[in-house]
Amino acid sequence: MANLIKLCKGLDIHLQGKAEEKKIQLKSKNQYALVPDDFEGVTPKVVVREGDKVKAGDALFINKQYPEVKFASPVSGTVREVVRGERRKVLCVKVEADAQQEFTDFGKQAVGNLSAEQVINKLLEAGIFGFINQLPYAVSTNPSVKPKSIFVSALRDKPLAADFNFEVKGQEQDFQTGLTALSKIAKTYLGIGVGSVLEGMKDVEVTIFDGKCPAGNVGIQVNHLDPVNKGEVVWTIGDPTVVLFIGRLFNTGKVNLTRTVALCGSEVNNPAYVDMLVGEELSTLLANSYDATHSVRIINGNVLTGRPTTKDGFLGAHTSEITVIPEGDHADELLGWILPRLKQFSVSHSYFSWLCGKKTYALDARIKGGQRHMIMSGEYDKVLPMDIYGEYLIKAIIAGDIDRQEALGVYEVSPEDFALAEFVDSSKLELQRIVREGLNILRKENA
Repeated sequence: MANLIKLCKGLDIHLQGKAEEKKIQLKSKNQYALVPDDFEGVTPKVVVREGDKVKAGDALFINKQYPEVKFASPVSGTVREVVRGERRKVLCVKVEADAQQEFTDFGKQAVGNLSAEQVINKLLEAGIFGFINQLPYAVSTNPSVKPKSIFVSALRDKPLAADFNFEVKGQEQDFQTGLTALSKIAKTYLGIGVGSVLEGMKDVEVTIFDGKCPAGNVGIQVNHLDPVNKGEVVWTIGDPTVVLFIGRLFNTGKVNLTRTVALCGSEVNNPAYVDMLVGEELSTLLANSYDATHSVRIINGNVLTGRPTTKDGFLGAHTSEITVIPEGDHADELLGWILPRLKQFSVSHSYFSWLCGKKTYALDARIKGGQRHMIMSGEYDKVLPMDIYGEYLIKAIIAGDIDRQEALGVYEVSPEDFALAEFVDSSKLELQRIVREGLNILRKENA
């Protein structure tokens, strides 16, 4: 029977444009790109050249720091371009897909008979291992360091988040195979929400998290079940579709990076789900999906942690939503905050909208204020259900005080844990960026 943990802190933001549980069909333009920046902490080394032919599962680039960690092409086809930016930084590797797809065969295997080393080697060979992250530092993990435990979160609770119960329907066997494979490496925890169809999964310790966002953050679940201390490593999978990738590999012997994505947001005409491959061009999905005369923000991911993109962008490696919201640059609000503003969301009781219960809102991308001095007001603690002092940790990171950061639990956090704190922050600080830069500095110091 699953354990139950109730969380009191957090905040649910109800937005307009949630995807209906129906799938739309797309005709792909056969343009794909794998983006190294989707894999935090990876320094890529491209192992293909323009014009090379690749199969689905062949490596496009590797991690310079750990060359055995490969990153697989989602399709078979021709490498069209290696796009580079400043200082020749690799921005993406573009592949034009073949009409008839070919797959590298890695061989089916019964995971029940495999050792931890065999499971890891199979994931490395197939170019899927890099999808697994770790705490501390919230980066793509090192295959040579054995974790004390592995955490998988199958609870998506951010605003407009895609429902994983809908995605996993009909793929339960692949998900179970993926969990069993991970359990061979270390003790594995599965975090789910109330009413999840995954409560009966085997070979893992299942925990139900009952609470508001960010209960689905894998870092929150680690904090409550098996906190990370200095010198310890925990592997994390905050994107449960990765477990499906792993399960498909062992069940079919092939790399299949298909994921179910929610096209959502208040600007989308018909919010729905669609099956796409990692790295697929977004132009097909976004064509005629919203009013092109409106100024909009297209987000590769959810509204709290996703990255701004364009129609010419590509589906991120861990992206489960493509969100379209108003940019807000043409907003004209007469008298501003003086009005009751029943259509505006407020964390405090500044607007009368707090009387409207679970009303949905069409929020835009404006910050509504400028950066100012950090106010120690307890705002972060109200939406951060972790046993840490969030405001003091942020101050320690800004100050560069590494000893203080360690004492305040920096090894347990990732940038997404502060996404809601960034949303409610009256000081308008970019908390996720601050935490990421702090973790990067800490990782270099401890290297």
